[in-house]
Amino acid sequence: MSQNLDQHTPMMQQYLRIKAQYPDHLLFYRMGDFYELFYEDAEKAAQLLDITLTTRGKSAGAPIPMAGVPYHSAESYLARLVKAGISVAICEQVGDPATSKGPVARKVVRIVTPGTLTEDSLLDAARDNLLAAVFSHNGRWGLAWLDVSSGRFEGCECDTLAQLEAELSRLRPAELLLPEKPDAEKIDLKKVGDPPCTPLPAWHFDPTSSRERLLQRFAVQSLDAFGLENSPALLGAASALLHYAEQMLQHDLTHLHPPKRIHLDDTLILDAISRRNLELTESLHGNDRHTLAGILDTCRTPMGSRMLKRWINQPLRDRATISARQDAIAALLENWRFESLRDALKPVGDVERILSRVALYSARPRDLLQLGQALAQLPTLADLLAEMPALHALQQACVPQPELADLLARAIVDNPPMLIRDGGVIRAGYDAELDELRALRDEAGDFLLQLEAREREQTGIPTLKVGYNKVHGYYIEVSKSYSDDVPLHYQRRQTLKGAERYITPELKAFEDKILSAGEKALAREKWLYQQLLEQLNAHLATLQRLADALAELDVLATLAERADALALNRPTLSDTPGIHIEQGRHLTVEALSSEPFIPNDTDLVDARMQIITGPNMGGKSTYMRQTALIVVLAHMGAFVPARRAAIGPVDRIFTRIGASDDLTSGRSTFMVEMTETANILHHATEQSLVLLDEIGRGTSTFDGLALAWAVAEAMAQRGSYTLFATHYFELTALAEQLSGVANVHLDAVEHDDRIVFMHQVKPGPASQSYGLQVAALAGVPKGVIRRARAKLHELEQQALGASPTPQLELFSAVENAPPDPILDLIDTLDPDSLTPREALEILYKIKELRHASE
Repeated sequence: MSQNLDQHTPMMQQYLRIKAQYPDHLLFYRMGDFYELFYEDAEKAAQLLDITLTTRGKSAGAPIPMAGVPYHSAESYLARLVKAGISVAICEQVGDPATSKGPVARKVVRIVTPGTLTEDSLLDAARDNLLAAVFSHNGRWGLAWLDVSSGRFEGCECDTLAQLEAELSRLRPAELLLPEKPDAEKIDLKKVGDPPCTPLPAWHFDPTSSRERLLQRFAVQSLDAFGLENSPALLGAASALLHYAEQMLQHDLTHLHPPKRIHLDDTLILDAISRRNLELTESLHGNDRHTLAGILDTCRTPMGSRMLKRWINQPLRDRATISARQDAIAALLENWRFESLRDALKPVGDVERILSRVALYSARPRDLLQLGQALAQLPTLADLLAEMPALHALQQACVPQPELADLLARAIVDNPPMLIRDGGVIRAGYDAELDELRALRDEAGDFLLQLEAREREQTGIPTLKVGYNKVHGYYIEVSKSYSDDVPLHYQRRQTLKGAERYITPELKAFEDKILSAGEKALAREKWLYQQLLEQLNAHLATLQRLADALAELDVLATLAERADALALNRPTLSDTPGIHIEQGRHLTVEALSSEPFIPNDTDLVDARMQIITGPNMGGKSTYMRQTALIVVLAHMGAFVPARRAAIGPVDRIFTRIGASDDLTSGRSTFMVEMTETANILHHATEQSLVLLDEIGRGTSTFDGLALAWAVAEAMAQRGSYTLFATHYFELTALAEQLSGVANVHLDAVEHDDRIVFMHQVKPGPASQSYGLQVAALAGVPKGVIRRARAKLHELEQQALGASPTPQLELFSAVENAPPDPILDLIDTLDPDSLTPREALEILYKIKELRHASE
């Protein structure tokens, strides 16, 4: 961008000065009814937003690129930019055009970044929008996160990079803040969702100054109550996060909850791979309805949907909290009480995000209307909760607020406009002064009709009419054919092609009075609206507790509804080691299947490891995943899809199910598989639930078998709850060699060279893998299947022989096998189209080929 200001108008000089302060952001520069962009910003916006690129003036002899978006529809353009990870500085006119000498004073009033959104139109109602910060200090990682749209402010410290990545994967921040010079160890951003990253100067994270900043911000003498004292890594991250958010919003974030430290030992830990494989909130195939959250989320409010996803993503280990949630669900299931509670919650809306906009003084009229409707539901909710002692704590937070409910009902009209600047928001009768100004403004219609009739009569001009436009104000219009009849006290205001427009002293005085009344009425209305926001802010803490309670009620009522609709039962969590599940089901597979789901038992009590064999597509992966999902549901306090479930202590869930090449990192499928397996071997404990599927299948036969054997042996010796699916039947011998290992298999039946999957888990190893039958179902040509059968028979005979066979190289047997001319001939035939003579000739040909081969 050219900096030669002498070549620019004063307005462009002003633009360049402001733009220099925000070089990394698009600058939306307010000019009248448009936000304009210039130079590189204009070119970038034109491409991203598909808007017209024009020019304005010249710089160094070249036209200045320019593009703009209408002020009234700017949010739709901002939404597209934010989705693309672009930050935008909003520069508004803050001076009065009527009194300004030179360009109207302007300043940046807000910077819109992906992690600092508060506007409903820019946010996903069902998902948290988190701003996160990471800081490493003395080998520990501090991670803080903030939801500006709700005020939640939390953080934790991680011992390892893997722990940090697991938490980032859980949070999926919309924007991530990092020091400008990060540590040598880099975060794998791809693994945690590729959030837009914003580098900040290192001093933002300095632990000493961070502590002072947080003490001052929360007006305390110690950070012990927040769990931040003696945690320099977390201090640095939390302070940088808070400072950045306040700078972007240009506002003190008075609505923030005090920071809350999360202790990872209090939660059931799932790493990024396990979250992905279990499809908790995001599907492997891109359809989020086919996830655990998609099946469970029938919440009545957006804030309930967000809280439900937090519960799913952060299962607890605290038995008291889990038990309290289960008690609440049980109480709501009695006499289907959840139905009336869900009906009462339906009109509530998103109180949580509305209150954040109230605190930032950016709430719109319809926000206040919705808040009033929510407050009006509190008496009904209080009556319903009074019948359920298990929900007593939530009842206390949902105490009716009659004064505030009445205030909003009296103040806001039933169908307010979008913005306060449009007027017509405050209800008639709320403020006497506003009513008087409006009455004066609204007199115009009657006065003008009377004036027009009187002037026609006095002048004798039948075409005379009184009108108004925004440019020239009020006027008396007379056609030119009657110009000679115009009285002398008429003053010409405008000449048209066929008429003249005039003003009289009486009409001018009325114009001044009316226009002044309109402006004063709008100013009064804006002031009253500001007073409303201030009154609500005086009760902000109480209202935020109410919002939290309403969201939790919504989640509990939803889980009760799901328990009723999906035949879920209350699990038992005990201190006795072991996992025992009777008639367990996989909710997502069950919902998507047109066939009845076959439930199965899982018994990891005496035998802590199961070696699972059976055919592909037989249900091994479904069986393993459903066990993990039942454990997740139990630890979030929900009922589970099982007739009965008794679950002992579980600290983590690991999964190694399926794999693909990681081409961007230069890792093969086998390398990805081994990396994930190594992580499990390093971190699994005897209280971990481990799902391992097809270990060793990515390399040669003996290498893979040896690896699978060693891994299974190691997990059995460690004593983790382990489900180990494999096609290496040799591994079934482990059940005889090691204690705590049992064989189970998924059953299938062959019928007329076809296979029928029973999806039933039975004791003992499978009799065969049915690989060729599954290949036939997949459409592999019959000739290839026949050749595979022959080769399988040959290999089985070799295995039965006394002499050892060398290790097979992948595919070498098939590639080196000589072609069979008879099979090749048969593969080309279409029996239905052969004549008898052609069939006889083919038989002779086959006989000839047979003799030739001998």
